Amino acid sequence: MFNSLSDRLTATFKNLRGKGRLTEADVDATVREIRRALLDADVAVPVVREFTARVRERALGAEVSAALNPSQQIVKIVNEELVEILGGETRRIRLAKSGPTVIMLAGLQGAGKTTLAGKLSKWLKAQGHSPMLVACDLQRPNAVTQLQVVGQRAGVPVFAPHPGATSQELDQPAGDPVAVARAGVEEARQKLHDVVIVDTAGRLGVDADMMEQARQIRRAIVPNEVLFVIDSMIGQDAVNTALAFDEGVNFTGIVLSKLDGDARGGAALSVASVTGKPVMFASTGEGLDDFELFHPDRMASRILDMGDILTLIEQAEKAWDKDEAARMAKKFADQEDFTLEDFLAQMQQIRNMGSMKKMLMMMPGAQNIRQQLEQFDEREIDRVEAIVRSMTPHERLAPKIINGSRRARIARGSGVHVSEVNGLLERFAQAQKMMKKMAQGGMPGMPGMPGMPGAGGGARKNAKNAPKKKAKSGNPAKAAQERKEAEARRANAAKALPTGAAFGQQGGDFDPSQLNLPKGFDKFLGK
Repeated sequence: MFNSLSDRLTATFKNLRGKGRLTEADVDATVREIRRALLDADVAVPVVREFTARVRERALGAEVSAALNPSQQIVKIVNEELVEILGGETRRIRLAKSGPTVIMLAGLQGAGKTTLAGKLSKWLKAQGHSPMLVACDLQRPNAVTQLQVVGQRAGVPVFAPHPGATSQELDQPAGDPVAVARAGVEEARQKLHDVVIVDTAGRLGVDADMMEQARQIRRAIVPNEVLFVIDSMIGQDAVNTALAFDEGVNFTGIVLSKLDGDARGGAALSVASVTGKPVMFASTGEGLDDFELFHPDRMASRILDMGDILTLIEQAEKAWDKDEAARMAKKFADQEDFTLEDFLAQMQQIRNMGSMKKMLMMMPGAQNIRQQLEQFDEREIDRVEAIVRSMTPHERLAPKIINGSRRARIARGSGVHVSEVNGLLERFAQAQKMMKKMAQGGMPGMPGMPGMPGAGGGARKNAKNAPKKKAKSGNPAKAAQERKEAEARRANAAKALPTGAAFGQQGGDFDPSQLNLPKGFDKFLGK
């Protein structure tokens, strides 16, 4: 969404690097470029004027002139001002002290309210709540059916006593949405649902009759939150629409839908600043899980190409299997071989986190490789998984036994070329070596004290003189025989070790008189 704005701002800040002191001309040139970038991103003109005026005032002040790195200080100022126009702080839903929390959705036609109702209900359900959806959009054909389908996918009940308008019965008068909303809240109270989400009909900002209907619904149910759903791709008209709805229904929060689009994203930077209402949620895709709490500071970091590591960590914590992570940590600590079974399990964990492109775009500096990321094919992960699943369990544990005929069979089973199987096995062998070096503390380039256990120095120094480890056999019976022989050798070696003191005294009793010790010191030796 903010790719063009991010590119323009990043290029502007590059011109400031290496300057030990910024003149007023440098600041004016930078502010001018920021103004152009914001206007190109369809940010409202009043917001741009106010934003650039504050940046210029602070950039010419003492905080930049006294800074050791003025260019970084300018980036810090722009980041803080972006956070401010995006709402300042993260705003969460205000829950009712008694009875169900009522949330009313309002917005233009086609803004995505019905789909967002399902996303919000699923998100609340994951937070431990018991939500219920109420279908009050009785004007749009099949809107009630759409909400029922979305609710079924989210696993949330839908209160829909009236079927609403259908494509076959457009001439029939619709039911009373105010009565449906009031009955829905009462139904939720009786069935002990703690959250009620009321989906209202889409309307135009200039439609007085429809806006009056929204006011009546608001008065009838007295919602705790009125969320204004706005299409992030709407452009400059976002401000006029938001002001019309704020006057009509006095919404308490904003939800940005279609934030994964390719528009310039000026609506997100304009609405919160003009209306004074916070952006609370963001819809980032078509799936029900593509929904997140809006953090102004994190969004500002994304715009300035600083990444969003906190959101990435939160997604990983939600999707990651703790038992599997503990198993891998133990295997890593025990220096066991990393197998293709482990590789497959890790791939499934990563897939549970969502789109690889979205995750990689949250990394700092991702804008520099955006073109490569856009060319990345998500289906490549499916092909790799198909290759691994086409192997037998024994082949996954011992990839060295995979010869030419086995590779041809795996390629046929996974529907790929043999060269792709060869490439995967080569990359896996490199990853296996890297994992083994990390477990032994011998990764090249890692700092370590030479000779210290777990440090890189000693391991690399003695690696040439160390005896080569014999490779495990691919034959299960032969491998079991080799393990038995190794255990027998270790047992014989333990029996042959001489007993004695820790400092090399071999057998016999120790006589303190043989040492030149001070008089009376022998009592401390236990003799």
